[in-house]
Amino acid sequence: MKSAVEKLSDTRSKLNIEVTFDELAPYLAQASKAMSEKITVPGFRKGKVPAALVEQRVGRAAILDEAINLSLGDFYTAAKKEHAVAAIGRPQVDITELVDKEKFSFTVEVDIRPDITLPNFSEMTVTVDDVVVGDAEVDEQVDALRARFGTLTTVEKSVETGDFVTIDLVASAGGKPLDGGTANDISYEVGSNSMVDGLDDALIGLATGEGKRFSTALVGLPEGEQGEVDVTVKAVKHRDLPPLDDAFAKLASEFETLAELRDDVQKRIERIKHLEQGAAARDQLVETLVETIKFPLPQTFIEEEVNNHLSGENRLEDEVHRAEVTEQTNKQLTYEIILDTIVAAESVSVNENELTEYLVRQAQRYRMTPDQFIQEVTMNGQVATMVSEVARAKALASVLGRVKVVTKSGKAVDLEALRPQPAGPVDEAE
Repeated sequence: MKSAVEKLSDTRSKLNIEVTFDELAPYLAQASKAMSEKITVPGFRKGKVPAALVEQRVGRAAILDEAINLSLGDFYTAAKKEHAVAAIGRPQVDITELVDKEKFSFTVEVDIRPDITLPNFSEMTVTVDDVVVGDAEVDEQVDALRARFGTLTTVEKSVETGDFVTIDLVASAGGKPLDGGTANDISYEVGSNSMVDGLDDALIGLATGEGKRFSTALVGLPEGEQGEVDVTVKAVKHRDLPPLDDAFAKLASEFETLAELRDDVQKRIERIKHLEQGAAARDQLVETLVETIKFPLPQTFIEEEVNNHLSGENRLEDEVHRAEVTEQTNKQLTYEIILDTIVAAESVSVNENELTEYLVRQAQRYRMTPDQFIQEVTMNGQVATMVSEVARAKALASVLGRVKVVTKSGKAVDLEALRPQPAGPVDEAE
């Protein structure tokens, strides 16, 4: 195979590829085999018809056409690899010459990732918030702990935010109860907004034995259509919290005094905020790179992506939404090109353990078992996308280690100190 690359612009290239029929031979055999599965010849089983008879039945042109279709992807991939073409999006193929039993030539035009110049990360500075823990934040965490040790007492009163209620629910649409829409003796914290929209507002002011109907969106109904929910209050309960004193500290923790408990809570919040500094530094770095590194984007690819998105939403004619999607696509592609350039510059690779760990985390995020998630990813052809995500995260972490990170007050932040540290060697003398 002979190939040459022609750069049409900063974002588009053309590959000129010439293939001999010796190189095409395996694909001709594969095409003939495929054709033999589709035709019936007396005396031969399907798939066992000799190539000469297949050609006689379907014609040489049909076999050539099938062989070329089978081979284009392989020859294109080989040419891309040979010339290190960073292709983006769907290629445009054109057969330019076909001489039977001699050669065939074709061209491939495709959008490419533009060459960009990365900054010197050692000279970059990103700024994050200082770690400040207020008394109100400590109070909130301590109160949440008190709530876990609170007791519920049945009271005769109207429902208020913060009360616990026992309720019955009946969901209906068009005056008819919905299948599975009835639930009895549900315990619910008013104000938590953890069930259906509108429930909290409906409950406030009701007393035991009273009910109310309200309209809301329900699962199973068409989008935009609302159903009705009848709620009945069967009991109202108030949560009594334990006194905030040293006795509570002993009950709820390993500490002897409330002061020690509050100090521990403050330190825990500080640790979380320090970790958040690392995430904020990463986000700031990405934002800075996207805003400052300017380069042309492949417009053909962007237009195809936007049209595919709008078509899936049946909103091809919505020009306002088109502008929004185009802006989002431009920003996402800019991010991916920059990160992929860093991956190449840092020679980042992804091993099997790293990919598996990432897939397990994603499975938890989507509330699936790892096996289910991996099967779903594989079936949808998204494994390469997952590998890219892991590589980009590794590359970003690599260069972030060279960036200077400071707080708004000017204090340096040691990101390395925020990483989990391996356990040191055990001193056998201890």
